[in-house]
Amino acid sequence: MSIRSCRKTALVAALVAAPGAWAVEIDGRIDPAEWAGAHHVTDFRKVQPLSGEPGSLATEAWVLATPEGLAVAFRNHQPAAVPRTRQRVQRDFSEQVDRVNLMVDFDGDGRTGYNFVVASTGGVSDAVITNQSEFNGDWDGHWHHAVSEEGDIWSVEVLIPWYIAPMRGGDGGTRTLKVYLDRVVGSTGERMAWPTASFQRPRFLSDFAPLEVPLYSRSLLAVTPYVSGLYDKVDGRGDGKLGADLFWKPNGQFQLTATLNPDFGQVESDDLVVNFSATETFISDKRPFFTENQGLFEFTTPSDYSQLLYTRRIGGPADDGRGSGDIDAALKLNGSVGAVKYGLFAAEESGEAGRSFSALRLVRDFATQNAGLMLTRVERPWLDREATVLGVDHNWRPTARWNVRSRLFGSRIAQAGDDSEDLGATVWADYEMDHGWRQQWIAMHFGDALEINDMGYLSRNDLNYGHWQVSRRFTDLPDDSRYASKDWRVRASSTWNDHGQRIRNEFRLSRSSQLRDGSNEYAQLSLNGSGVDDRLTRGHGVLRLPSNFSAFFEYGRPRKGRWAYGLYAQVFSHGLAGNERLGHALEIQPTWFASDALRVHLGASSIHRPDWLLWRGGNLVGSFDGREVAFTTGLDWAIGQRQELRVKLQALAIDARLRQAWRVDPAGRAVASDDPVDDFSVRTLGFQVRYRYELAPLSYLYVVYARGGYRDKPFSESPSSALRDSFDLRDDEQLLVKFSYRFEL
Repeated sequence: MSIRSCRKTALVAALVAAPGAWAVEIDGRIDPAEWAGAHHVTDFRKVQPLSGEPGSLATEAWVLATPEGLAVAFRNHQPAAVPRTRQRVQRDFSEQVDRVNLMVDFDGDGRTGYNFVVASTGGVSDAVITNQSEFNGDWDGHWHHAVSEEGDIWSVEVLIPWYIAPMRGGDGGTRTLKVYLDRVVGSTGERMAWPTASFQRPRFLSDFAPLEVPLYSRSLLAVTPYVSGLYDKVDGRGDGKLGADLFWKPNGQFQLTATLNPDFGQVESDDLVVNFSATETFISDKRPFFTENQGLFEFTTPSDYSQLLYTRRIGGPADDGRGSGDIDAALKLNGSVGAVKYGLFAAEESGEAGRSFSALRLVRDFATQNAGLMLTRVERPWLDREATVLGVDHNWRPTARWNVRSRLFGSRIAQAGDDSEDLGATVWADYEMDHGWRQQWIAMHFGDALEINDMGYLSRNDLNYGHWQVSRRFTDLPDDSRYASKDWRVRASSTWNDHGQRIRNEFRLSRSSQLRDGSNEYAQLSLNGSGVDDRLTRGHGVLRLPSNFSAFFEYGRPRKGRWAYGLYAQVFSHGLAGNERLGHALEIQPTWFASDALRVHLGASSIHRPDWLLWRGGNLVGSFDGREVAFTTGLDWAIGQRQELRVKLQALAIDARLRQAWRVDPAGRAVASDDPVDDFSVRTLGFQVRYRYELAPLSYLYVVYARGGYRDKPFSESPSSALRDSFDLRDDEQLLVKFSYRFEL
């Protein structure tokens, strides 16, 4: 038996023997009597940088299963020589501060995990982990935490109730979970963990430590009614809504989430997007019903953001073009029968243009692999369209070095008597070698008639793609180096469409680095061979393009004193000019901390696209000299533990002057044209002030003021003056008040 296996066996034995019925008071003060019998962890190892060496600061943790939930405590030694971040953070923060992480895979099958984060100042964040190492922070769970501080030590206690997620049953009165604990030092970025697993590796969830615990179970019935009022100052009209969310978990093997007349008014503002391309912009979903235990429904591919269930479709733009769909009700069931986990999803929109959405999910775990099936169906009566998608996913871990993920799915569309069907398939294989070396292979095929976007998201179909990537991580850098680690990657890829036309061959070289002062760097160079753009003219021919390149650099520095900042710079070539004309982009994002609770952030960016190709209808394309400027600012104020105020302003302006109009001939060549094509300008504005008061866990009062607009205007000689014009936009001006309260029965 290996040393690693012996350690895991010892852990299991210790936890089974632990008297888990003892209660733990979550007050941040680690009472030895309360934690007696818990498994004591002291072997925290560096995983960022990923050296596996002992952590630089002494860290202890205790893990104990209780009838109420899984209890974990951290004791973190941090002498005065290591600055402690005192910054107050809001829920689901991303700032680099002193913090601890508890991650749990409740079924121990490597499919879905939950991350619970507590900062040294008491702020929390939580996320769902899928596909081994993909984190989704849109989910908010109800769990307990507390922080205390004494001298050079700060401590954290956490209790995760058993109703937090659906869980399979166990055998002989026990169940096997998998856990991961880590601590991050805010001033240096060092992460030390137990066990020595890392999300920088292809396998992460599967490397958590097994933990056998008594088969505890807690039931919960929670009802969250809400009332909201919206006043539109531009239209001079008001509107009110009533509704409720329901959460019921009678046992560990069944969970129901439902919503009636949900209010999906935006208390979170989306970033401004001006998209002239043929590719739809992906927007994440923060609506509570759709984020609650959504991990089981994850069915993704290596294509960016692709998934069979994209919840922003529900309540999205209506099929009749009259605003957004109005959701009457939605229902979600999660549970397990034996070793099989299942999920059922349904949502119904109202009105003649209302759509009906439904999905079925099944997954089964085995020793070194798991398999799943997903079926989605959308009925769109306004378009006389029915869309069905069926997918099978398989994850295989034959050894500790290999991780292989396969997906096969197909669509069938029936619309006004015109049926179509096609397939998609992907394979993603990662191989971990010695001395920091890794290899990766990805192959994707999406058929020309594949359509999953009625309920899912796929940036494009009609695609064949393959790449090979080799990487090496360096963590044994000299002590006098400003870098703690460097990770180099080399990739060669090729992309073709289903008609045999080469879209692009690419060579990519990149390096990500962690600095000893906690900063991060990323640099990338991409060299692209000649190919075609088969999406630009929206089906009116393909356009041949010359070779081009892109090089960019990103730098982020966490708070030092009163300042933190980020920098992005890029140089690129594009369009018909290829490498003859160079574009550039520059963005800087400084943040000033007035105090530990109040920060003000600024951002300014500029993009010059000297040969910007835009579709003007049919096979007509315009080549523009485009200039874009953007300004962002805002503040985040943590007013105590229950209140927060956020202000966010975004303004963007684009000016584009025509260089030349082109027609695309049948051979894919650009032929100069005298067709009239106008210069154009765009202005857009988004402004939001949001106050939130937490009355109780997952119970909130929101007061939100929002204003924004979008405008096409004559061409301006000065992008900066165009940006100033955007502040006058007032297409929408609204005040929203929303009150929701969670009753646990």
